[in-house]
Amino acid sequence: MWKLIKKRFTRHIVSMPTHLAGIFLVMLISTPSFSLEKPNIVMVFMDNFGWGEPGFNGGGIIRGAPTPELDKLADEGLRLTNFNVEVQCTPSRSSLMTGRYAVRSGNGTVPLGEGVYGLVQWEVTMAEMLSQVGYATGMFGKWHLGRTPGRFPTDQGFDEWYGVPNSTDESVYSSLDGFSESGVKEAYVMAGQKGEVPKKVRPYRLDYRPLIDRDLTDRAISFMKQQVQAQKTFFVYLPYTATHFPTMPHPDFEGKSGKGLWGDILMQVDSYVGELLNSINELGIADNTIFIFTADNGPEALSEGETSMTVGTAMHGSAGPWRSTLFTGYEGALRVPFVIRWPAKIKAGSESDEIVHEMDLFPTLAQFAGGSVPADRVIDGIDMSTFFVGQKEKSGRDGFIVYMGNDIFAVKWRDWKLHFKEQTGWNGTLREYTMPRVYNLINDPQERDNVLFPNTWVTKAGLPQLEEHIVSLRKYPPIPTGQNDPYVPQSK
Repeated sequence: MWKLIKKRFTRHIVSMPTHLAGIFLVMLISTPSFSLEKPNIVMVFMDNFGWGEPGFNGGGIIRGAPTPELDKLADEGLRLTNFNVEVQCTPSRSSLMTGRYAVRSGNGTVPLGEGVYGLVQWEVTMAEMLSQVGYATGMFGKWHLGRTPGRFPTDQGFDEWYGVPNSTDESVYSSLDGFSESGVKEAYVMAGQKGEVPKKVRPYRLDYRPLIDRDLTDRAISFMKQQVQAQKTFFVYLPYTATHFPTMPHPDFEGKSGKGLWGDILMQVDSYVGELLNSINELGIADNTIFIFTADNGPEALSEGETSMTVGTAMHGSAGPWRSTLFTGYEGALRVPFVIRWPAKIKAGSESDEIVHEMDLFPTLAQFAGGSVPADRVIDGIDMSTFFVGQKEKSGRDGFIVYMGNDIFAVKWRDWKLHFKEQTGWNGTLREYTMPRVYNLINDPQERDNVLFPNTWVTKAGLPQLEEHIVSLRKYPPIPTGQNDPYVPQSK
């Protein structure tokens, strides 16, 4: 808007008296542009990146490499220590994009077969919301919300996309015995523009596995430069393939840490984030660019009791003080690193342990961007805009429902967790309880000491949100998994 005002009025300056023209020019130059312009948004979304990996959460050098760029980012923005996600890749991405529990969209689990999956056209994504208010939208990386026509990123609000439709473990397939005779389709890197069916660019094999995040970074930077030159506000969604198995750093970083593959790839992640931030600074848009760094779920790791696993490369993961990994209902799966920087609005060096969920980003960014949240469906996200900019100390969220797949495993309420089911690891033992186990997360971050008695009052405080959630699911039934388009919602 401010750019339009400048363009319209600058041409009239030449006809003004000299002293008035000078005053007007000073006003144009000195007026802060962020007060009238929508913010650019850059979101880095790591894959299976645990809470304890970056230096700003106590990782860094103890994980094999310092993370100076990530630490600097945290110093310049708001760090959340209690930012939560869903515990599998596809559900997490669905929740982020729609502002809704993934079970509502039919994406509660990672797809294992070859059938249709992902978001139906009826769902409104974050990219569609931002596109509707004039944003250029670019995605560079892993989608995991559909692999068939009508389900690609360019069908869901993104102007352009380069990346992989599914998961990075597929890059291993072609190197395994028996795959070529299996009839299973090979994975491909794809690219496309809005309104077009994306094209296959190259097979996604182990030769490209260590190179892809370099290309994603370059394309994201190029997209930003193009939009700044075109004076277009933009949204960059950068879901990296790191640090998903297989762990294969770029040749520029291989052996660089001296601490093994994990240290190498941690250096790579930190360096790429630094490049993105430097580009934003060089483009002169830092003050009015929201930069978010977070992840889709906790780390990959082995089930409890296992000590090693070899499929060509090492697997690692650190959830910091929290228990377990992805595919569980524990904090290690739910809590991930989170930093948001917006120099024009967010106080540098801020931090909070207030509960925030990834689905809150949809309504929050809508508020920042002047977008609209759909009013014809259940939106589970909460607008955190005033909390993020420091106008409120509380996030407004007391808790949420913890899903593992389509099953309710727990309820999180303030500093407490109520577990109805527990799974010790991604392929570990599943236990179901007749009475919920209650953990105090402050005293027991490893969620091992059941203190239901004498704390039965916690169930009375924490369970009403579950009751409300169940009622909403009955009133607005979830979209069936694998639902074809067109989809028309039905309520009861």
